[in-house]
Amino acid sequence: AGMGLDGLLRHRAGVLTGICNGIDDRVWDPATDRHIAAGYSVKRLAAKRRNKSALQAQFGLDEGADGPLFGVVSRLTTQKGLDLLLDALPAIIARGGQLALLGSGDTALETAYAAAAKAHPGRVGVTIGYDEALSHLIQAGADAIVVPSRFEPCGLTQLCGLRYGTLPVVARVGGLADTVIDANDAAIQDGVATGFQFSPLTAEALGMALDRAIDLFADSRRWRAVQRRAMTRTVDWSLPARAYARLYESLLSGSESG
Repeated sequence: AGMGLDGLLRHRAGVLTGICNGIDDRVWDPATDRHIAAGYSVKRLAAKRRNKSALQAQFGLDEGADGPLFGVVSRLTTQKGLDLLLDALPAIIARGGQLALLGSGDTALETAYAAAAKAHPGRVGVTIGYDEALSHLIQAGADAIVVPSRFEPCGLTQLCGLRYGTLPVVARVGGLADTVIDANDAAIQDGVATGFQFSPLTAEALGMALDRAIDLFADSRRWRAVQRRAMTRTVDWSLPARAYARLYESLLSGSESG
């Protein structure tokens, strides 16, 4: 942990403060987003389906697939865990799932994902590069967004996923663990689940989380309940801004008393 700084961070833990990110909820708003096929909200969730159809058309994916459409918007690097997803991909396809990936990075991963799209037409779609409008359509059109990072101080992609009712599948690390509540049976029963976490950082553990997502997707009533819970979470800058203000006030009061 800590990418070589673990010892130092633990030694200095008493003077460190962690504050999660926020997103601009005016830019990332499924009700008013100009980059998506159809606006929707927690009260008009059915309209999200039109975005899935648009995303499938954009990536050449079959509209008749039974399983969920998993989205990825990421740098293609081992830090982001995209090698783990590549290893778990056959299991997704075997269960009727699809993948729409937008990203660029390591040449080996770019080549491997392009090959996967060629080997599984209609099930895997890949766009190498970055496109802001397309990233919005992926968030709106996918059923789940996959963020399998090996480390992530906070992350933004999963916050957008929550906002768009696109359930995050995340590694149990850093801010990903802090912002997504795993859809285990107890959390679903209590109505607090917002996504899926996995640990340890292996393709097998990621595959199990993807399996759980596919299982829940098959139960449309429970899936929609988790979607609605995710979409009502506060992911803008209001909470982080207050945390920063409290931190600065404590620093100022400390310097004044000193």
